[in-house]
Amino acid sequence: MRIGILGAGNMADALGTQWAVAGHEVMVSGRDPGRSAERAAGMTAQAVARTSATAAPATEAGASAEARSRAVAEVLSGSVAKVRSGSFAEVAGFGDVVVVAVREAGLADTLRAAGPALRGKPLIDVTNAAAPDRYDPTRPLARLIADITGGHVVKGFNLCHVDVWRLTPPVFDGRPLAVPLCGDDQAAMDVARTLVADLGCTPVNGGSLARATQLEATAAFMIGLWFGGADAQAVLPPLPSSGEHQPA
Repeated sequence: MRIGILGAGNMADALGTQWAVAGHEVMVSGRDPGRSAERAAGMTAQAVARTSATAAPATEAGASAEARSRAVAEVLSGSVAKVRSGSFAEVAGFGDVVVVAVREAGLADTLRAAGPALRGKPLIDVTNAAAPDRYDPTRPLARLIADITGGHVVKGFNLCHVDVWRLTPPVFDGRPLAVPLCGDDQAAMDVARTLVADLGCTPVNGGSLARATQLEATAAFMIGLWFGGADAQAVLPPLPSSGEHQPA
């Protein structure tokens, strides 16, 4: 899959590198072309190093250094593509799916710079309010993205700190991280589920795009608790203690 990422910051780095390791083609973009190119090169290096580390133990312990290197190279050649960089418009045209990973302040300008290539395309919105106490539910970010672009927006990946997305995989107390997704278009939701699974996480149906406002508000509330030093995960009981439920 070709994944375009609007943004070249930490979220683009964490998610994009994981997807490159999973075998996807990735292109990132930022306001500074030079920094975007540096970010892409760094992501490529990380992806190759991680895939090499995974492949190396699979070679025989008694094999020569040359044989081990050859085995690693064979794995890398088939699974890791070079991460590229480009303009916002180039990224929009490149991706089979486009991830929106820019700060709230520059969101509208970035989407307009990306241009008409976003129309009708699956868009994964990972954005949050600039600060937890500034989220305005009357101006949901996912709806803004849909209105500006005409794309099929899926809200997701917005509940966790960037370092969580660097884990391989994100598993806590033996449970893979669950990632709620909100969207209206079935094909776009299927793409998002694939990208969640490629991180080693479990996709969860969060409902329609209208419910993305609740997901954004949840992020603002929970992140505020974490910033305050509270264990936000302890707020909710495990499923067996949360009442009776209809089978999924």
